[in-house]
Parts: sequence; structure tokens; C-alpha cells
Amino acid sequence: MAITLVSAFTVLVLVGGVQVVARTEYTHLGWLPISLVGALALAAGAVLGMGVGRTLPAVLTPPALAVSALACMQLVYISLTKVDASTGFTMQEPNRLSLLSPAQEARDVLLTLSTSVHAGQMIWLLGMTATGFALLVTKRLRNRLIALTPILVGAAIALCVFPSDPHRMYVVDKAAAHLVCDGPICVTRTHQARLDAMAGPGKDALRRMRGALGEYAPVSVREDTAAWPDGSTPRWSRRIALFDFASDDTLLTAEGEELSKALVGDSLVPNCSPRAWASVNVSDISAQSIVVGWLFNDLEPSSSDIAYLSKDQLGKVRRVWSEFKDLPSAEQRTRVRAMYLGAVACKGDPLAVLDGGPA
Repeated sequence: MAITLVSAFTVLVLVGGVQVVARTEYTHLGWLPISLVGALALAAGAVLGMGVGRTLPAVLTPPALAVSALACMQLVYISLTKVDASTGFTMQEPNRLSLLSPAQEARDVLLTLSTSVHAGQMIWLLGMTATGFALLVTKRLRNRLIALTPILVGAAIALCVFPSDPHRMYVVDKAAAHLVCDGPICVTRTHQARLDAMAGPGKDALRRMRGALGEYAPVSVREDTAAWPDGSTPRWSRRIALFDFASDDTLLTAEGEELSKALVGDSLVPNCSPRAWASVNVSDISAQSIVVGWLFNDLEPSSSDIAYLSKDQLGKVRRVWSEFKDLPSAEQRTRVRAMYLGAVACKGDPLAVLDGGPA
């Protein structure tokens, strides 16, 4: 049973591996320890299930085990949830208890599990396997009680091995996050296949922003490699325009001027919503559409996210746009600079600044 489950899992991993190798320029062996833990988890679950079935040979044993497993998974999920005292946002943060489950989700392409997490999970799963095997081969009640020792000891050791700091549970894969650059345009090694497509539009975006912002303009465009906790407020640099493929799908597919517009919008009005929150800030989208349309001499506000706006919101954007483009060039640049400095500091309302409000 264990061999069958592991073999099926191995086939799935190999099929996925072939697809990855065929479609990316960057490959690594970071998947290997994760896959080994997954295979061991399947084997341990099979052996433990058979051991419990041998100890409690009843029709209700399999469904009772299934319900118990689901209940444990739900408890683990609940243990992940916490409320940030400073912002009031609910977030999910891993802890030692949650790491007992081999089903872990790295919510960023550049993150991976640390070595201590792999080690702790292997110890815990080996203890589970030993308990299952002992229950499977022993008959006396006393020996079956003793057979519980490996799983309890394995859990205790694993909890000691697991790091207590969430930042040491998920760590940045330094090889994947290594920057590959074409002049001032940089992407991580993970996305190096996009560098050629982004180099020209990225330099065009920098040139346009330099014309609008002067000395305040960013001097380079780089993929964001920082790993911030869920719910934390982003921190942006005035001199380095950071972008994230995960937060803007346009960057993965756009070409030419469309890509330049996306980079300009993300650079001049970066997203200040708490990390891991898929929230849409109406003011940010509105301001992006206006400054992108202005820099690219469009007749209408231009942004890939403008479709998110309601009819009333779109009407306000067109009003601000109409008044903004009729201003003298010097006043336009003054407002854009004030908006940019506030946006990268995550302070103020970008659309209000473009509309003549306080910076």
C-alpha cells in the first residue's frame, strides 16, 4: 500500500517536473526535500492507518480516522490565523504546530521552507511510520500502548527542531532571488526569461519618469525580492522602482508600450495595501490611470486596472483628468512629483493630490 501511494506520487512529481523544465530557463533542486517529505507523509499515513485498523478492526474505523484527520487539519488552519494589533487585519502566520502538517503553502515564488522545517517533519513522519508498523505487528494491549511512543517522541522532537520565528520557517531562496540585470532593469533568476522583453520597455519607463520627476525619478527598475509577513505595510524606495510579477499579471504577458505603461503605473503609484491582501485601492488605480495617460500622451486615462472602477468612480477620474491636462506643464509636474513622494511613502491620497489637494 505504501509503495503504491509513493509510486503514484512520484509519477505526479515527475510529470510536473518535465513541464517545468520544458517551460523555464531556471531549474534547481529545491523541490527534492519537499517531495521526499510528501512521499514519506503518504507512506506514514498508509502504515499508521493500517496499524490503527489492525488495532481497532471495525467498520467505523476508516471513516472515524478520516473525520479525525479533517478535524486536525481544521485546527491547524485555525492556529494559523491571527489579528495584527497595529492594523486590525486578520492574517495567516505559520507556527510550530502547523508545521506538523506536510501540506505547507509558500505564498511567494521566492520563498521556500528552511532546512530545520524539513528535518522536523522527517522526524515526525518517521515516528508516525514506526508507530503504525508497531501497531500492525503487535497483538498485546501493553505492546500497543508502548507502540505509541515513537509518534509522541517524534512530535516532541519535531516541535523542538522547528524554528519559533515565522521568518525562519519560510526563507528566501537566495539562488532563485539572485538578480539578473540588463543595465538598470533587473529581474530575479526565477523570471530571467522575461528580462529581454522587459529591458526595452523598462528603460523607456525610466526615461519617461525622469522627464516628469526630474531629480526625484527612480534610477532603476527591479523585481521585489523582499519577503514581508502577511498583513505588513509595504515599504517602497524612491530611487529604485520595485515591481512584483505576482501582484500584476500584466508584467508576465505584456510587450512594448503596454509593458512600459504597467511599469510606470506600478512605479509612480505603488500598492500600499497590506501584504497578501487582494484589495483594490480606488484612489491608486485612478491616479495610475491619469499619470500613465499623461506620460504617454493618451487622449483618455490609461491603466490595465481601470476596468475595476465603477461608473461613478470612472466619471470622477475623467473629471480630474480633464482638469489636470488643461493645467500648465509646470503645475502638472509639481502635482505628479508631490503625488509620487507621498505614494512611495504610503501617505496621503494620490488622486486628491492630482486634483489639487494637499500633498
